[in-house]
Amino acid sequence: MSRLSGCFAGLKERGRTAVIPYVVAGDPETAMTVPLMHNLVAAGADVIEIGVPFSDPMSEGPVIQQGHERALANGMTLRGVLALVREFRQNNSDTPLVLMGYANPVSRMGYAAVADACAEAGIDGLITVDLPPEEVEEINAELKRVAIDNIFLISPTTPDARMKTITEQASGFIYYVAVKGVTGAGHLDTDAVAEHLTRIRAASQLPIAVGFGIKDAASAAGVAAVADGVVVGSALIDAMAQKIKAGESVKDATDAAVALLHNIRSGVDQ
Repeated sequence: MSRLSGCFAGLKERGRTAVIPYVVAGDPETAMTVPLMHNLVAAGADVIEIGVPFSDPMSEGPVIQQGHERALANGMTLRGVLALVREFRQNNSDTPLVLMGYANPVSRMGYAAVADACAEAGIDGLITVDLPPEEVEEINAELKRVAIDNIFLISPTTPDARMKTITEQASGFIYYVAVKGVTGAGHLDTDAVAEHLTRIRAASQLPIAVGFGIKDAASAAGVAAVADGVVVGSALIDAMAQKIKAGESVKDATDAAVALLHNIRSGVDQ
């Protein structure tokens, strides 16, 4: 059983919903990424999504786009992200880690090389936002070779036929995009989310994590009532960015993100 599968199975047995923070590696500062990850685990994170900075992150809203820009300015690369993962794994061998990025850096490095490097670093799952399920046969073969899950996104506009194509290729969990548009945009309608999750569960037995639009304890709690996991990204990155903008330290910025995640964990558990 993979770390991801074991994590979701254990949470289900205890009647708990996974809390999954998303951070951009290298934002706001490379040296703070690993301490931030450890502190997020201490605050209640069950899984961590690590964003690989990219110059054209098309699914992201302004907040995460700016996080990517700051990380790129700090010199972060795909190989640099994996180096941070190896550092994190020196003191944490249990928390599942999911690499989230875009096809260009992955295809440039090569699917086999990415799979080997991810396995060596301690990555458990990969989300390649702009790689369609019709084109994943080659990378799926490489990821399966090293027992890494390939995680796909399903949106409110995904038709049933395409949903079937996606779920047949997916492993680990399904990432449901709760709002139309980019990260940080739109109003979260938990009734609509529940309806769509029912459709997805008819096509797949994989756990479903819901992201996009979760900003605080209340929105996380609403989603936790119907999902297996809640993903929060823009709110954490914005909390850090606002502290930096106000002239506070990088530690103050990361502390703000950790405090917000702790609040979200409390909301989910209640």
